[in-house]
Amino acid sequence: MGRVNPRLAKLHRSYDVAELAQLLGVHKHTVRGWLRAGLPVVDGTRPVLIHGDEFQTWWAKRTKAKKCPLKPGQLYCVKCREGKRPALETVEYVPLNVTTGNLKAMCETCDSMMHRRVRRTAITAVMPKIDVQITQARPSIGVRTMPSLNTDKLAED
Repeated sequence: MGRVNPRLAKLHRSYDVAELAQLLGVHKHTVRGWLRAGLPVVDGTRPVLIHGDEFQTWWAKRTKAKKCPLKPGQLYCVKCREGKRPALETVEYVPLNVTTGNLKAMCETCDSMMHRRVRRTAITAVMPKIDVQITQARPSIGVRTMPSLNTDKLAED
């Protein structure tokens, strides 16, 4: 299952549980779970109807509640599911292009890799009092000095 796109639900249309599940590409039990979690319904109707506008509003509030903004000096650890400081207070910056790049570091708790996308000009604001090592980006495929040795050979005649 991919991500749910709440904009598929039209604003001025009402959906029953099965219609909304099919529209969003989820199982109808998932929609029923959302109803138990507080998804508003049209009162007094059978079958249960969900207004598209109310679904989009509820989904936006739910998504916003899940956000966890990082403080300066933190990277997001997927394994710990929260912002953590880098182990040994060192971070590696790998540029992606001229203006942005990725910060990489080890988690101080679980020793897994953490990443954070950042603008090059904002490194000092994002990682204050932390040693940031700026590495050279890998050369692109067009700048290769040696050709690849993995080539297809023509059938020898």
